[in-house]
Amino acid sequence: MLFSRLIAAAILVAALGTTAPASAQEARYLTIGTGAITGLYYPVGGAVCRMVNRARTQHAIRCAVEATDGSLSNLVSLRAGELDMAIVQSDWLFSAHKGTGRFRDHGPFKALRSVFALHGEPFTVVARASAGIDAFKDLKGKRVNLGEPGSGNRVLADTVLKTWGWSVRDFSLASELPVAEQADALCDNRLDAVVYAGGHPNGLIQQAASTCSVKLIGVDGPRVDKLIDDNPFYARAIIPGGLYTGNPDDVETFGVRAVLVSSAAVDDDVVYEVVKTVFEDFDAFKSLHPALRALDKRSIVTEGLAVPPHDGAARYFDESGTR
Repeated sequence: MLFSRLIAAAILVAALGTTAPASAQEARYLTIGTGAITGLYYPVGGAVCRMVNRARTQHAIRCAVEATDGSLSNLVSLRAGELDMAIVQSDWLFSAHKGTGRFRDHGPFKALRSVFALHGEPFTVVARASAGIDAFKDLKGKRVNLGEPGSGNRVLADTVLKTWGWSVRDFSLASELPVAEQADALCDNRLDAVVYAGGHPNGLIQQAASTCSVKLIGVDGPRVDKLIDDNPFYARAIIPGGLYTGNPDDVETFGVRAVLVSSAAVDDDVVYEVVKTVFEDFDAFKSLHPALRALDKRSIVTEGLAVPPHDGAARYFDESGTR
């Protein structure tokens, strides 16, 4: 914890730059829980803080990120009042709000509020170019890695199989390799495809695309439409073209979203200013990390949020006509 706070302090100092700070009496402090320093949540949270800190002379809010163990840790800390905001996965957000799954013993987190959605964490199908896979239906009968049992990848893969009416018996091989081994297995022709749930750009896919010819396969259509309609924590997603060698076109799929969240106990004015700062220089915000490039204002206030909006966020959205 000490190390993560030191890192957060360093980021805060860098983000503040040389502009004269607001007085100590006026300053307000905001901490955003993210994830591991090597993951995607950490730099994305840093992008939010960078936008906030650029405008701190206007609102006197100083923002810092904190490295954490991810969604579960963030939700527990947010509930305990140890964080002001956090980035969490939309299905975990839904579960915490309802008090289901891993949160059954905690009970519903009724004060949990969404601020706005961030990057998608799409269900991604990566096929070896020579495997004869051009659409999701072509996976049937192929050698496919579904992910380790109990992992987020596997949970989403099993959900998709159920939606298509498939089981592991519909593949000639349904392997359970860890993420670190999948690119080599794909390029060594031990697999025809892998499925993965996570943000982009992604190291697994970059490794595979730089070693052999691979292509991303879209996952959409009526089955996906129904899955999204039935589950408020899922949303449509676009994997931008050009992120990976040999894949110049956007790919349509779906998945969970990373969501910036807060608690109803956090001051409305603080949340309002955070949202306003990001949305009123939205192009600058999107330029701060490749994972943010495909965001659009309308979808990030309507898709994958799964819990009510914070009053401060709702005030900005209503004033600006964003939703």
